[in-house]
Amino acid sequence: MLGDHPMDVLLLATDLEASRDFYANKLGLEIVFETDYAVWFRSGNECRLAIGASTTGTADEQDQATWRVEDVRAEVEQLRSRGVEILEYDMSWNRAADGDDIVRIKTEDGVADVGHAYAAWIVDPGGNSLSILQFK
Repeated sequence: MLGDHPMDVLLLATDLEASRDFYANKLGLEIVFETDYAVWFRSGNECRLAIGASTTGTADEQDQATWRVEDVRAEVEQLRSRGVEILEYDMSWNRAADGDDIVRIKTEDGVADVGHAYAAWIVDPGGNSLSILQFK
């Protein structure tokens, strides 16, 4: 069954070299394999993140990948020290059509309490939204 095997995540990038630099040098992911059209990085035990060259990139603004961490604030500070911009949000939206389910995301120093977890967000050079979660 597929559930018994590791899964890789593939993100798209219009500038593969900028994305390679971002993931290797800013985020500290180890490169495990690369070609002219893609770079694979190790993340965690058996997880890998692949960045593939694309002429269009990613059109969706939703999170494309999430890291699960034990201390989101420590990760945010480490990323900032490497020059990574941590996004700040103060927004609300209606999750339900009847208007009864208002969701609010407000970060403080880059971290938001989203109920079940603390979260932070970054964007890679390809425009991919990435989140960092610390489950409560």
